[in-house]
Amino acid sequence: MAVEPLSAKEIEDRLAELPGWSLDGDRLTRTYRLPSHFAATALVVHIARIQDELDHHSDLTLGYNTVSLSVHTHSAGGAVTEKDFGLARRVEDIAPGHGPH
Repeated sequence: MAVEPLSAKEIEDRLAELPGWSLDGDRLTRTYRLPSHFAATALVVHIARIQDELDHHSDLTLGYNTVSLSVHTHSAGGAVTEKDFGLARRVEDIAPGHGPH
């Protein structure tokens, strides 16, 4: 089943439910600041597990105490789709200080 790009309005509505996430060009993005490099590294491992489970992968950048994600759906021509928001919601659920909605 093909994944369809979301409209600008659909993206705006979904972003309203995910504080901290934003649209940067054609990608959903979010940066998390953590208390240490070890905590940031642990978050990367958890995100990688979720991405493998969903078979949907973001660009993931580990900084000293930050983790940044940038994602869009290649199979939809590099557009933002519901798959991207599904990944964002799952990451929010496990990010320290955020927890399930």
